Amino acid sequence: MKTRAWSRREFLRAIGGGIVVLVSVDPAALFAQEGRFKYPDDLNAYLRIDGDGRVFVFSGKIEMGQGVMTSQAQMVAEELGVPLDSITMVLGDTDQCPWDMGTFGSLTTRMFGPALRAAAAEARAVLERLAAERLGVPRAELVAKDGVFHVATDRARSVTYGELARGRRITRLVDEKAVLRAVKDLGVMGRSPRRLDARAKVTGQARFAGDVRIPGMLYARILRPPAHGARLESADLSSARKLPGVTVVVEKDLVAVLHADPEAAEAALQTIAARWSVPEARVDQESIFDHLVSNAPPPDVKTARGDPVAARKRASRVFEATYRSGYRAHAPIEPHAAVAQMKDGKMTVWASTQTPFPARDAVAGALGLSPKDVRVITPYVGGGFGGKSSGPQVVEAARLARMAGAPVQVAWTRSEEFFHDTFAPASVVKIASALGDDARITLWDYEVYCAGDRGTELLYDVPNAAVRIRGSWTNGKQSAHPFPVGPWRAPGASTNVFAGESQIDIMATAAKVDPLEFRLRNTSDPRMRRVLQSAAGAYGWKPSAGSSGRGRGIACAIDAGTYVALVAEVDVDRKSGQARVGRVVVAQDLGIVVNPEGARMQMEGCIAMGLGYVFTEELRFQGGEILDRNFGTYPLPKFSWLPRIETVLVKNDELPPKGCGEPAIVPLGAAVANAIFDAVGARLHRLPLTPERVLEAIRKA
Repeated sequence: MKTRAWSRREFLRAIGGGIVVLVSVDPAALFAQEGRFKYPDDLNAYLRIDGDGRVFVFSGKIEMGQGVMTSQAQMVAEELGVPLDSITMVLGDTDQCPWDMGTFGSLTTRMFGPALRAAAAEARAVLERLAAERLGVPRAELVAKDGVFHVATDRARSVTYGELARGRRITRLVDEKAVLRAVKDLGVMGRSPRRLDARAKVTGQARFAGDVRIPGMLYARILRPPAHGARLESADLSSARKLPGVTVVVEKDLVAVLHADPEAAEAALQTIAARWSVPEARVDQESIFDHLVSNAPPPDVKTARGDPVAARKRASRVFEATYRSGYRAHAPIEPHAAVAQMKDGKMTVWASTQTPFPARDAVAGALGLSPKDVRVITPYVGGGFGGKSSGPQVVEAARLARMAGAPVQVAWTRSEEFFHDTFAPASVVKIASALGDDARITLWDYEVYCAGDRGTELLYDVPNAAVRIRGSWTNGKQSAHPFPVGPWRAPGASTNVFAGESQIDIMATAAKVDPLEFRLRNTSDPRMRRVLQSAAGAYGWKPSAGSSGRGRGIACAIDAGTYVALVAEVDVDRKSGQARVGRVVVAQDLGIVVNPEGARMQMEGCIAMGLGYVFTEELRFQGGEILDRNFGTYPLPKFSWLPRIETVLVKNDELPPKGCGEPAIVPLGAAVANAIFDAVGARLHRLPLTPERVLEAIRKA
């Protein structure tokens, strides 16, 4: 990635005075465990303390409902020793914030958090040195609280952070060795203050990209193909050009109409007579699975342990199963939107995006500009779930704004959102496993097609194992998907865990061992055992082998460094096949919990959203034509579906904070499928678990 290296003088001029904590952005050590992120080598500000004591925190992360605006502020308030209400968060502004690859993967707290805390701790150390000089005492005699340093033996002698910062321009370079507060001393982290964005959102004051209005702004409606892969052969634009106030823009692949009234722009679009060449439809939602298996790339071996071939030959019984999952839409409440304005040689874009800096670079590349001449500002984002990791609407708005010579808004309709957004990939998982006489797993042969490796971790103590990954959820050169796919909340993990944890239940039934006991018998991982026992204990689990008729199922997973176990309780109507989840208990070990209520809300949100992929969400298509273009045919979970949700935060202050935005959604499909089996003795191998598929499974059972 190309970045512009700011000089220290340039950056200070842009960021202002006061005490500024800079980071020579090479948190390679912080990201080494992920093995896939590299920061550019430039100078960026993490926070600034002004002369009035106000603290500005600059973060490349964005707020899309997950609460990181508040949790990041808590981390700074904790390490800096200031009240939470003295902090102003500046998020996702490429001219002010440190470079960041984007907000996804539950990375904000576990990866960016340590650097942010280090910056705040370093700022506190700078202030402490200044206070010691001002008050004429050794640093050891100072006590910091609520933005004020007191002399421990004489509290009348004090100085505020603002007084120390006033009239100064001090910079510090974080070396990542700043001493962080011990867990026992935490007073802001570990609590649940009111969210910083709460009032704005409940009163309707929160501004999203679609709310941005600029004098002279034009609304764009863009000519879209009827199917993925379609090629425009001709377009009659004459009628649109005759309409008053309409500007027609044509540049290569981009054909758009602009107007100061969005409804007039839509009416103008409808007058365009376009002729398209549409490729022959070769796959649909039923044939896609054979297509993926036939066209998947060669396997990438993730796990190779023992001798699976020999173990298979020795096994008295091998359990083989194939699991499938269809395409899913992100369907965020806020469709993709962007407003772009070219002014004084600089392009500014207000964008609904999870990736402000990659969006900035995409605009710069499309327009032939230097990244320093492009600014992306990210207001609140109304849901992303991975779908706003890419932002084609950002480039569209920027191109149109430059061509029109006026500010332009591009806001996708719901139909465009369903068509142009990426989808969670359809995928296939094939598993062969075997048991010994002691009900211990002896073989695990796992192969996944086109869903990637997330969620394929081997959770159990299996001596002979092979895990092969054939294709991912990305659109690489070897992609077998007929249209764009991308990350969908814990990409691929819900499918992989649905397959793996269903297979575990199949073996538990064959061994005539209770599903919880079977898992505990086959894992020695203390964190996994703890979350399993915590979830089961909170639920009131009563052991039984095979289908008990109670309708409860259990599943576990590791995601974003967090261990999670989930128990689902389900009622099944044998006549209609309709399954309903009445209760969910979810236990998570996510290390130090920065904001307990925020963590619980994320867990509950995962369950609520997860009911969609479990029961209804599956995209219908014919070749490149997307048949579901609104919620009338693509149902999302309703409030009436929500079960009683109980969350358990398993205490583990020995570990730094881990991810919380995605783990709970991962095992939900498996737990519900296992609960349906427990209720009616029917095993399902395909997501979503529709009434028709439940009835078919009951008939087969």
